[in-house]
Amino acid sequence: MRCALNIAYNGTYYLGSQSQTQTPNTILGNLQKVCIQLGIYSKIIASGRTDKGVHATGQICHMDLPSFWNDLVKLKKVLNEMLPTSIRINTIIAVEDNFHARYGAKQRIYRYILKEGLSNAFENDFVTFVKELSFDELEKNIKLFRGEHNFKQFMKTGSDVKSTTRVIYKAFGYRHKGSIVLHFKANGFLRSQIRLMVGALLQLNTEQIKEQLACKNSYKIKPAPSNGLYLAKIKY
Repeated sequence: MRCALNIAYNGTYYLGSQSQTQTPNTILGNLQKVCIQLGIYSKIIASGRTDKGVHATGQICHMDLPSFWNDLVKLKKVLNEMLPTSIRINTIIAVEDNFHARYGAKQRIYRYILKEGLSNAFENDFVTFVKELSFDELEKNIKLFRGEHNFKQFMKTGSDVKSTTRVIYKAFGYRHKGSIVLHFKANGFLRSQIRLMVGALLQLNTEQIKEQLACKNSYKIKPAPSNGLYLAKIKY
């Protein structure tokens, strides 16, 4: 039986989500290790990878279960008991055999959380603090990313992709309980694209962002820190 897992995790102390041969200290590395202990040897496939320090509230994975694991309520309970407390299984549901967490994804939603002022020990792992910023400028400039664009200037070097064109359906910012939340919804994102877009919003002016987006000029952008980024939802 193929099942889909909805997973939340605090990525602070993990080296990204994807399993790696060099280290077991990844989100899927920990999940795979626990599954093997439970007699589940299927490779776990995620909707996409998140970088070191990036969090998720709704990452989706799929895996195939042996016949003796037919109680998904019990499986969820056991997994959450065995996994580190920084990784939680929200739901497990049975899906069609041809369901694919990565290739079947139609839309991906991310949020980036900013706060103005000095960092503090209790929020620093989950919020990017900026000494001062203009919400009005952010609110105006984030809308520039909407629509279909060639995002090759907003991609980490060394990426191997067939196309750098993506469609962003929604891009907006709003205030929430003292924070500024940036919301991005697209058909897909390039490697570090969101962190580079947020970096552009914090470092470039309106005309510079337009030039970078139109590939008319190339400004050096420092990616926004990973700790403020959350994979929120995957739509199929």
